[in-house]
Amino acid sequence: MKDKQTSKEKLDQIVAENRRYQDERAKSYRERAINMYPWICGRCTREFTRKNLPELTVHHRDHNHDNNPLDGSNWELLCLYCHDNEHQRLVEANGAGEGKKQNQGATSNPFADLKEMLKKK
Repeated sequence: MKDKQTSKEKLDQIVAENRRYQDERAKSYRERAINMYPWICGRCTREFTRKNLPELTVHHRDHNHDNNPLDGSNWELLCLYCHDNEHQRLVEANGAGEGKKQNQGATSNPFADLKEMLKKK
């Protein structure tokens, strides 16, 4: 009887830990961004599925990983390649500007005319 009670307590503890982990994960900015935006790279417009979703990253437009507003205004989803390219462009811009920092975000916005496109359909 004591073994069953111990097993049940262990199971309850595992379930509680798993729920806490899922809650924390759901609060992370990556999870929020993935749930908030379409699974499309904001630069090259490559589409993603559950199978290749780990290749889709969250880019901080202002390059500040601590700036995570709940509305997602500092995030954009970029594929691994476009994300690396975006950061490389910033490095090159900072190096070429004689010490002047140019803190630019992505240069394209594939969803800029989304409202107008939807009206046409």
